[in-house]
Amino acid sequence: MIAHARGWPSGPDHAQVSPAARQRDCGTRGPAVARDMLRKLSLIPLLLPVPALAHPHVFVQVEMAVVFDAQGGVGVRLDWVYDAYFSMLVTADLGIDTDGDLKLTPEEQALLDTQIAAWPADFDGDLEVVQGDTILPLASKRDHAMVYADGIMRETHLRPLAQVADRAAPLMILPYDPTYYVAYALAGPVTVEGRDDCTVDVIPANLDAAYSLVDELLYGRPASDVGPDEDFPEVGRSFADTVVVTCAGLL
Repeated sequence: MIAHARGWPSGPDHAQVSPAARQRDCGTRGPAVARDMLRKLSLIPLLLPVPALAHPHVFVQVEMAVVFDAQGGVGVRLDWVYDAYFSMLVTADLGIDTDGDLKLTPEEQALLDTQIAAWPADFDGDLEVVQGDTILPLASKRDHAMVYADGIMRETHLRPLAQVADRAAPLMILPYDPTYYVAYALAGPVTVEGRDDCTVDVIPANLDAAYSLVDELLYGRPASDVGPDEDFPEVGRSFADTVVVTCAGLL
């Protein structure tokens, strides 16, 4: 596998596991609940296997739907599916599911909801929506929820578009962490809700070009040599798959 050959962790198919975190100060941050939970989990460096110390540090499966409402608005609904290991770390940190039945009591669910309700000011949701060369502004998240079932954490939210630049142009949607601390991968088909005249195409990331870019920016230095306190090149966009939504009528 190319990633493994270049000293990158050889995780399942470029990303099939969990959302999570960028190392910062004495803690970590990342998508939604992960950025708070990992900041608190001081034992993370001791618990993570050695390959996980290279970029990317965490993986997340992304389920995506493009949602059109009756008022003409459009948004992107994202489900971040965390892996069993990270889900276990969250439950341990919060002291929930202590009986190990993989279910939460109402009180435990309320605690989990409280922890994931607010994103830090410097976290933009790791989502970019583009028309041509214009990056579209996104409104604040809505319908934010966390579900814990069968030992897996699933976080979902809707990001409405604050405005659309061209009602006749396709939307290009890219989920990514600029610093590639978190590796996102689309899981399952991207769906469209609210209208039936749209098609969806997925343009896979050019991974050879992305890894070459990292090699160039690191001057041949293995990614695994980059320490947690060092800045990593902002290469995440190069690893992102692009979802293209084209509608027959105006957006």
